Amino acid sequence: MSELSTLHGFVTGRVQGVWFRAFTQQQALAANVSGWAKNISDGRVEFMLSGAAEDLLVVCKALHQGPEHARVDRVDVETLAYKELQGFQIL
Repeated sequence: MSELSTLHGFVTGRVQGVWFRAFTQQQALAANVSGWAKNISDGRVEFMLSGAAEDLLVVCKALHQGPEHARVDRVDVETLAYKELQGFQIL
């Protein structure tokens, strides 16, 4: 059985108004990862992801690329104690 983990982070760049949150949701659901993503007032996208470590890695790699019209300058991630989350919400 895979180790479960939770990641909390922020994506910096041109990430608002380019479908970044929906992209994050799509990537997470495809990888069987739960969580949420939201725009924050400073122009970044904040996210929380919970799932198996290898699935989280897949989603994080995708976040470094982003959707077609995004420009990702930086992804800051911290690992937290596992939190069980249901589904994936765009906040």
